[in-house]
Amino acid sequence: MATPSFSTATLPVLIHLLRGASDLASVAATHAKLFKAGIASTLASSNHLLAAYCRCGAMSSARDLFDGMREPDVVFWTTLMSGYAASGRSREALSLLRAMELSGVQPNVVTLSTAASACAHLADAGLGRQVHARTEVAGWSGNAVFATALVDMYGKAGRVEDARAVFDGMAASERNAVSWGAMLAAYTQNALGNEAIQLFAELRTNGRGLAPNQFMLSSVVSACAGVARLGIGKCVHGEALRLGQGNDEVIAVALVDMYSKCGCYEYSRKVFDRIDQPSLIPYTSIIVAAAKYGHGRWALALFSEMVDRGVQPNDVTLLGVLHACSHSGLVDTGLQLLRSMQSKYGIAPCPSHYTCAVDMLGRAGRLEEAFELAMEAQVEGNEALLLWNSLLSACRTHKRLDLATLAGQRVLEFNQDVASGLVLMSNAYASVGQTENADAVRSGMRRHGIRKDPGCSWIEVKDTPYVFYAGAISCAGARTDEVLTLLDELECKMRERGYKGRLGRARVSDGHEDDGDEGKGVMVGVHSEILALGFGLLVLPKGMTIRVMKNLRMCCDCHEAFKLISVIVEREFVVRDLNRFHHFKMGSCSCNDYW
Repeated sequence: MATPSFSTATLPVLIHLLRGASDLASVAATHAKLFKAGIASTLASSNHLLAAYCRCGAMSSARDLFDGMREPDVVFWTTLMSGYAASGRSREALSLLRAMELSGVQPNVVTLSTAASACAHLADAGLGRQVHARTEVAGWSGNAVFATALVDMYGKAGRVEDARAVFDGMAASERNAVSWGAMLAAYTQNALGNEAIQLFAELRTNGRGLAPNQFMLSSVVSACAGVARLGIGKCVHGEALRLGQGNDEVIAVALVDMYSKCGCYEYSRKVFDRIDQPSLIPYTSIIVAAAKYGHGRWALALFSEMVDRGVQPNDVTLLGVLHACSHSGLVDTGLQLLRSMQSKYGIAPCPSHYTCAVDMLGRAGRLEEAFELAMEAQVEGNEALLLWNSLLSACRTHKRLDLATLAGQRVLEFNQDVASGLVLMSNAYASVGQTENADAVRSGMRRHGIRKDPGCSWIEVKDTPYVFYAGAISCAGARTDEVLTLLDELECKMRERGYKGRLGRARVSDGHEDDGDEGKGVMVGVHSEILALGFGLLVLPKGMTIRVMKNLRMCCDCHEAFKLISVIVEREFVVRDLNRFHHFKMGSCSCNDYW
């Protein structure tokens, strides 16, 4: 029997090494052995070498190898495209598609799926449509792999209707966990939480027995977080536990976020505590949650624990710590962190960090320092608008019309999204008694058709959200009169305790809810969070914490009302407003009136 040649005997072993190689040094060493054996240029060797270099992210080596090939076929072109896409170099991946066609090699369905994924990374629906059209012409549009890539691409490009059209066009038997997960993610990433929840319900009934994986479960939990659907979020948590995925970190992070955004910080903490070795993302999630609830010192303790365990923070983690300092009055600690970010953690402050620090100084009344920091930041674009709006709000709160005027001038330099700044400027004038100037600002807004989104609040009852707007209680349905009667009764009891405002049917407010704060003017009706609370007191069982979500900052009058009502009815309330959470219990709030 003939003894096998060195190359024949060695090739399978070396290819096996390439398949298992996970670092560039191992791939390069195996490449050298193949070259020494004289078999580096065989079809099998070249294919596995190219894939290995791409897998390690060594794209320059991969490109050198590819360029040395005489006539690379579609497999080689697609492998290199995938490598560029996986390395975040999506435009280079798409340029390869054009170069491949110019060389006379026709793409296959895997090639076009890779191109669609590259378009997804770029969030470019225009290029994605071109790729989509190519598959329609080639007759591959029904391919499950490609259709799933299109769903992902359209979702990331913000074209959710197109993503759903592709998903609906797939045969039911072709939809797998990846395609369902892509559609769920498309809804969640585009803040369409209710649609994601509905799709998850469809999966349970029409999914042909498909069990949701951790990515699908995390998507729907994130959807529940976005629309504050606590009841459904708890059900999904229960399903994750039944499927044995309760300890999966991807799901745990989503649960920490969901419970915190639904007013259940204690549950967030319990989920976090069950993670054996928390990585960066779980730590960041729980720090941000603690910040939103005003647990500043606890957030700092978590941050110290994270660093002591060798977990390196990122810019989001540090932003969460700054928020914690801002909402807890830990100004000097926050400033120290801002100044040491670069030296300690190698992270340069970004516009969001400066905006948070300006907000922190403004809340504390250190307005001159806030103004100096705002000037130092040299922020541009939408970030600058947020920064100067934050400073303007602080100036109004502390009745510093001089600085408010300067901040207002900065806000007016922007041509869009100036409604918040104009309302704040009007309120700043009103806070110091300059009603004529306040009215002039509002008249200008009406004249130019500038209007803020109206304030609204919602409450969940038996998995159904009830949304209330200021003075509009129709959402209460047949119980409308009961809600108003209850508010009248509460108002009487509150007056006995010194309350000066009005809650019931004849209330005339001294603040526009669409201001997001106390302003001057007249509005007949009740603020939306009061209506939601009244409805909750009627329909939710006694002893159950009432959780109200609001899209704007809670006004001082309603904040005081919630404190008093918590004593009168002996119940706890949790309110999530634009900036943070308020936990009312026996006449006090977790924010300590600092928000």
